[in-house]
Amino acid sequence: MAWSLTAIAAVSVSARPIRSERHLLIDAHSHVDRYDRVGDGALASALAEIAERKIFTVSNSMDLPSYERGLEIAEMCDLVLPIFGVHPWNAQHYVNRLDDLAGAIQQTPMIGEVGLDFHFVKERSTYPDQATVLEFFLAEAKKQEKLIQLHTKGAEREVLALLDRYELPSVIVHWYSGPLDILRQMVARGFYFTMGIEVLHSDHIQDIVREIPSGRLLTETDNPGGPRAYIGGAGTPSLLDEVILGIARATSRTLQEVEDTVESNFLELIRGQPWYEDIRSLIGKV
Repeated sequence: MAWSLTAIAAVSVSARPIRSERHLLIDAHSHVDRYDRVGDGALASALAEIAERKIFTVSNSMDLPSYERGLEIAEMCDLVLPIFGVHPWNAQHYVNRLDDLAGAIQQTPMIGEVGLDFHFVKERSTYPDQATVLEFFLAEAKKQEKLIQLHTKGAEREVLALLDRYELPSVIVHWYSGPLDILRQMVARGFYFTMGIEVLHSDHIQDIVREIPSGRLLTETDNPGGPRAYIGGAGTPSLLDEVILGIARATSRTLQEVEDTVESNFLELIRGQPWYEDIRSLIGKV
């Protein structure tokens, strides 16, 4: 079926506990199409690793070409799920052509990556465009009853205010690093959270992981570019082992407990989605 480091984590694949049968690791936020930018062979190597390690990988888009490339890549690997969104860094390129996005939004099983970024984006003149594009996607997510993955860096309060306006049933917050008071409000609203490699490097992120109810926690890599500041290069799918280790350490759980919990959480999150049984089928094949 096809969809249309660091030494601190000194745990080798061979040293990990034997995984239970019919079990998938979950990388709920990645950008698989961007391996094309890493170098020759990087994409093929990443896909081989995803298949070997049985990592179900949600590949977020940055824009339309990114999504189209994601669809092509998904034909190469059943474990890659491409989803469509316009990243806030690209919002200004789409704010005047939102109607062009209708087909991709209708097609995508989940929306992502969308949101606001007031941290990395310093040009305040772009903030209204970011908000316009985000509201367009929030309205479509509500109308089409689709899950949505959100980027909130430096704009956590603003994103929460918009979410309260649209009252979406299922929200995934990617790599939350903001204030704990806003986190607690998001938790109270039942949001899910994908956490990544920074859990091994930041006391604040460890506090965040401990604040998130175990039933709302997902794992991510944000590969290949997201981890670069922490590992000194492009991330590979096996980086997920280090993320799981960091979460296990922060929450005093075993690696297996984290893996099992995240898989269960992801299945619960997507229950009721038209593609839920496809994922169940994948688990039956591993």
